[in-house]
Amino acid sequence: MDSRTGLPVVGMVGGGQLARMTHQAAIPLGQSLRVLVTATDDSAALVAGDVRIGDHNDLEALRAFAKGVDVLTFDHEHVPNQHVRALAEVGVTVRPGAGALICAQDKGVMRERLTGLGLPAPRWAAVSSVAEIEKFAAASAAGWPVVAKAVRGGYDGKGVWMLADPAEAAELIAAGVDLIVEDKVTLRRELAAVVARSPFGQVAAYPVVETVQRDGICVEVLAPAPDLSDEAAVAAQQLAIRVASALDVVGVLAVELFDTPEGLLINELAMRPHNSAHWTIEGTRTSQFEQHLRAVLDYPLGDTSLTAPAICMANVLGGEPGGMGLDERLHHLFAADPGAKVHLYGKAVRPARKIGHVTVMGENMAEARKRAVRAAEWLHKAKHK
Repeated sequence: MDSRTGLPVVGMVGGGQLARMTHQAAIPLGQSLRVLVTATDDSAALVAGDVRIGDHNDLEALRAFAKGVDVLTFDHEHVPNQHVRALAEVGVTVRPGAGALICAQDKGVMRERLTGLGLPAPRWAAVSSVAEIEKFAAASAAGWPVVAKAVRGGYDGKGVWMLADPAEAAELIAAGVDLIVEDKVTLRRELAAVVARSPFGQVAAYPVVETVQRDGICVEVLAPAPDLSDEAAVAAQQLAIRVASALDVVGVLAVELFDTPEGLLINELAMRPHNSAHWTIEGTRTSQFEQHLRAVLDYPLGDTSLTAPAICMANVLGGEPGGMGLDERLHHLFAADPGAKVHLYGKAVRPARKIGHVTVMGENMAEARKRAVRAAEWLHKAKHK
């Protein structure tokens, strides 16, 4: 408890944009957010008041960071699971706990748990040889290609490979990566169902969204997902709630979904605020960041209703260096579209790196999407005609 305010101290491991935006949500709640960062120029370190520098792989650094916090949570899944367990064993309140978090850290464990629960997912197998991958492909009606995924550490398209034949499989096996393989599914589009769950067991679901991917990176989020029936939307929300409850997730859970001709299939899980729900800052009554704080503190959860009929969020990706500076681009963007809501993360600009996002709210999706994409593209490019 913070002696200055009489309100809880939340410790968030990780100093990226998720921690930065969680700090933004903590301010009106009066919460004190402590962040563990690797460097003073990390995104959250630039704005938070209580910043500690340390390595999330170092158990002693985590123990020191956790002293005096009321609850410990995360802005990424990279803390070793055994460290999460060790913290809990000495009395640190960790949310989500190690038993849940492992399903967001290890794709093999996730698939085993989901399969055991009878939840829909692509056909999959853990593999360690070319022969096992060939056997998996032979059992598929479609055969090759198959999708290979690194068991740990993949994100934004990294750690995912489309294997066309045994030769490509041999190259990957030779690299020594722990793998699972999955069927390449017939994909209509990708969806995301984001929910929050408290230790008390209360759940709150956000409207289901469509996520638009390019080169493995989410570039747009459309809320609510266009042309998704009420029945399908409710089914996706119920699926996410079932996952949260069965895995005992506390905090925000994002369930990434494949929309296929055979129905919804679970692709990935994230147990923290997620890129597919950044639009909730302006687009819902309670943002995912505030909701995550409420959930880990076991406060009653907030209203998730929309603030506009259509919301589009577009990620701002770093472009090539040179040309018009980012500040000048921002001036021009605001002059062209005063209603666009811009969030920049304070990150060094590198090509294809997520450096911010833009959210636009409107009466129809076509217009909101057009404005959001135009705004993100404007901020991305160094030169404009």
